Amino acid sequence: MLRGFVAAVPVELEEAAMVDGCGRIGAFVRIVLPLLAPGLVATSVFAMVQAWNEYVLVYVLLSTPEKQTLSIWLVSFQTSFGTDYGGLMAGATLTALPVVVFFLVLQRKIAAGLATGAVKG
Repeated sequence: MLRGFVAAVPVELEEAAMVDGCGRIGAFVRIVLPLLAPGLVATSVFAMVQAWNEYVLVYVLLSTPEKQTLSIWLVSFQTSFGTDYGGLMAGATLTALPVVVFFLVLQRKIAAGLATGAVKG
């Protein structure tokens, strides 16, 4: 996902910064990194959501109740007697809140990053 953003940054910008007196690290920090910021934000949001929603791997590896993640904990609301929908919905809402807050904080960067990476040329 990030490759499209990196490929869209022209090498000439970095070369021009080095001609103007920047070193390689300075050109990266002052020129390339700000241009990659939307892509880094979009990629980090995608990675965060994927890690947050990982269920199968955690279910297989973490079998003890002390080590369970939130997604595995939500399954405990389903028993052989039925499902506690009130508790399940409250837990699901609390589980989704960090992702929603993360999106709200970075909303502008996400939209800019997705639009920037989609355009070639």
